[in-house]
Amino acid sequence: MTDILYDTIGKVYNTTRCADPYITGRLYELLSPTSDGLYLDIGCGTANYLTALAEKGVRFYGADPSETMLAEARKKNNDAQFFNAKAEDLPFENELFDGCTATFTLHHWDDKLKGLTGVKRVLKPGARMVFLSFTEEQMRGYWLNYYFPEMMRRSWELLPDFAGMQQLLNDAGFQQTTIEKYFVQDDLQDHFLYSNKHRPEQYLRPGIRQNASSFSALCSPGELAAGLATLEADIASGAIHDIMKRYENNEGDYLFLVAQK
Repeated sequence: MTDILYDTIGKVYNTTRCADPYITGRLYELLSPTSDGLYLDIGCGTANYLTALAEKGVRFYGADPSETMLAEARKKNNDAQFFNAKAEDLPFENELFDGCTATFTLHHWDDKLKGLTGVKRVLKPGARMVFLSFTEEQMRGYWLNYYFPEMMRRSWELLPDFAGMQQLLNDAGFQQTTIEKYFVQDDLQDHFLYSNKHRPEQYLRPGIRQNASSFSALCSPGELAAGLATLEADIASGAIHDIMKRYENNEGDYLFLVAQK
């Protein structure tokens, strides 16, 4: 399902998705790469973040199950090597990589424990895996729940809650995990699902929605039409501000999670 989805949107993905400078900076700091190391970007997609990190001097391999996405990745990065592979079946030798990044990909893995165990296998001892992801608790706090409740429920069911995520990492053999909450800012440049938290009118644009997998794969036509009609009316009347305020919370919108082998 994921492969088909991203083969479909891969050709237009970069029209609304790009490497956000702040996110790139945090990935770099948390990964703490060395100049002579080799790193893996799992679920690299069109290599937006891989390329941004490579411009900082990080040497990467990229892996993704969508050949359409990889074709776009190869166009923008001639130095990295790219592999058509899932996290659950990585074609690399043991302890090859000095670290790994995984940006908005874990929720797409069919077998998360197998995938995490596979990533751990190809990391050197002490290497870090840096995720940018979300938890169920965080997604319940998105005001998008008011307009698209079934889509949001299907979305948060793709990942366990935070306690469950920690357990997955422990079961995969990672020894240490740390988290850093990420709150969407007004100047965010990468249009993932809740990127327009502060700009609700953006969700009325088909191009913004089509490259967010929740809208592309998990929202029925009926729910989409009804939700957009209500959202447009609430923007026009100003009621959207009360809805957004109702969902304000301190859970963070996403999280950076660092797991160490």
